[in-house]
Amino acid sequence: MSRQKRVVAIHDISCVGKCSLTVALPILSAAGIETSIIPTAVLSTHTGGFEGFTFCDLTEEIIPITDHWQTLDLKIDGIYTGFLGSFKQLELMEQVFDTFKRPDNIIFVDPVMADNGVMYSIFSPDFAQGMARLCGKADIIIPNITEACFMTGEEYRAGPYTKDYIETLLERLTELGPKKIILTGVCFDEVTLGAASYDRVNGQLDYDFAPRIEGYYHGSGDVFGSAALAALMNGFSLREAARVAVDFTVGSIQRTKEAGTDIRYGIDFERGLGRLITDLKL
Repeated sequence: MSRQKRVVAIHDISCVGKCSLTVALPILSAAGIETSIIPTAVLSTHTGGFEGFTFCDLTEEIIPITDHWQTLDLKIDGIYTGFLGSFKQLELMEQVFDTFKRPDNIIFVDPVMADNGVMYSIFSPDFAQGMARLCGKADIIIPNITEACFMTGEEYRAGPYTKDYIETLLERLTELGPKKIILTGVCFDEVTLGAASYDRVNGQLDYDFAPRIEGYYHGSGDVFGSAALAALMNGFSLREAARVAVDFTVGSIQRTKEAGTDIRYGIDFERGLGRLITDLKL
């Protein structure tokens, strides 16, 4: 039997409301990947739709954690970052990448900071420049279209999009440094929605779509990113990983919609884990 791979997931923890680490940890673990974590903050709930939530910043714990890890001679096969709440955390991630990067591992960055044409309210516009610099150290990034526009300086447009617009964004993103991109929120019509995957090394560009489900579903980006990384760590190509992530995320949203679940609490990915395991041929 082959050695079990290890991913370090660096996200916040929302104790209620499925997102960030409470999504990444179970999905990656179900995919057979040992998942170590660096929590960047602990919140009583996530911030989307809840009021009065608690927040504990763990920025000062990040480097002591990694300093200890260096004494353990850990073999890290992937580093996965999501929501980072400050310029300080961006700077610390650059240090973490420099410390643990090897020629045979993957740095996978989800540049969580914006959606629907606007930055999240806690960020200033110049935060995108810091995130772009961090993405320059990544092997693979998975921005949505809004995040891609903020990092590249391209004009944001609401969909449906043209292929020229999407492909220009992909090229501009690779100019930041990463060789592989999965761009989410891509649509060429009103009835489908999906992702574009682009490998600059071999020039391969692919699109994967599913029927559009109207509404905004908290945590779906974290579900998508975690599923894509799970596939990549199991040897799937970039295009195959995007397909797995699209199918898994759409299935999770569909179950949530059919059940009438309060969308603040996240999407029902748990009951799709069996199918994910099958799709990954585990």
